[in-house]
Order: sequence, then C-alpha cells, then structure tokens
Amino acid sequence: MSSSARFIALSAAILALICNAVIAADPTPYQQERARCAAQATEDRAACIREAGAALQASRRGQLDDNQTSYEQNRLARCSYLRGDDRQDCERRMRGEGTVSGSVEGGGIYRELVTRVPAGE
Repeated sequence: MSSSARFIALSAAILALICNAVIAADPTPYQQERARCAAQATEDRAACIREAGAALQASRRGQLDDNQTSYEQNRLARCSYLRGDDRQDCERRMRGEGTVSGSVEGGGIYRELVTRVPAGE
C-alpha cells in the first residue's frame, strides 16, 4: 500500500471517529448522514457529502420536509403519470407490497407485484 493510500485510509478512519463523536454529542440528521458518508468508498464519499450538504441547505430554506408524510408523498408521486389499475398497482408497490430486489448501489431497485386475473376477464 502506497503512502498516499495509507494516508487516505487513515484520514477516513479519523474522520469516521470524529463524526461518531459529534453524533454522540448532538445527532442531527445532517451529522448522521455525514457519518454514513465517511464510511463509504472514496469516490462515493465526496458525492454523498455534497448531497448531504445540498439537503441541509434545502432544509434551511424550508424546501425540504423531514417528516414521514413527505416521504410517502414522494413515493406515490412516482406513480402520478399512470392511470387506472396501473396507477393503483404502482402505488401498492411503492407502499411495500410485492417483492423488491436490487439496490441503489447496484444501479436500481426493481419492485414487482404479481396480480392474478381470472382467464375470463
């Protein structure tokens, strides 16, 4: 391992320890997110920290609602372009019905809900 790689690894470990100490003293959502970012791979860490900072700024401007209702609204908004049964099925998937596979890190989340329809319909 090169000296620069050791320095980066040591810096990441120290940053994680500092973030954990700060979170233990006063755990705000922003601080928790920064600590989670510190544990990520080097390339992802910078993007994660930028996103956490952007979310903090949006929150301070009143553009980000941290309550659970907004998460539900955002999930269901993904189905807003659909109509009829397609929309209802989409909303059911967003509420957790069916199966979920994949991950954000892996490139996407796949949600599947199987609805059996009798042959005559």
